[in-house]
Amino acid sequence: MRLVLVAAGLFAAAGSVAAHHSFTAEFDATKPVKLRGTLTKMEWINPHGWIYIDVTGEDGKVVNWGIEAGAPNGLLRRGLRRTDFPIGVEVVIEGYRAKDGTAKANGQKVTFADGRNFFLGSSLEAGAP
Repeated sequence: MRLVLVAAGLFAAAGSVAAHHSFTAEFDATKPVKLRGTLTKMEWINPHGWIYIDVTGEDGKVVNWGIEAGAPNGLLRRGLRRTDFPIGVEVVIEGYRAKDGTAKANGQKVTFADGRNFFLGSSLEAGAP
């Protein structure tokens, strides 16, 4: 019975590892981006948190960007809390664009209007700059 439980645990863990992607699978380290926008949503979920901001382009068009962040536990260890992300707050996010050209990026740093800034990325992401 013990062997069956261990095997089931290993099988379940392998599935979650396979589902996780590397930085280089989705994002392009040669395409840095700096986005200034208004927070519309924050998803505090595993394996990565997501920050959504409305960014007004040079043409005046507003585009909602999805910014991948580190895991919630990692964000907490860096000093970030859910309460740091009230809807409507202005933020500047630096990171790297998605390879597919969509309005998506891997966030490396978030800066708040009061000057506080935090590392958003995961140091464990293979291929991350």
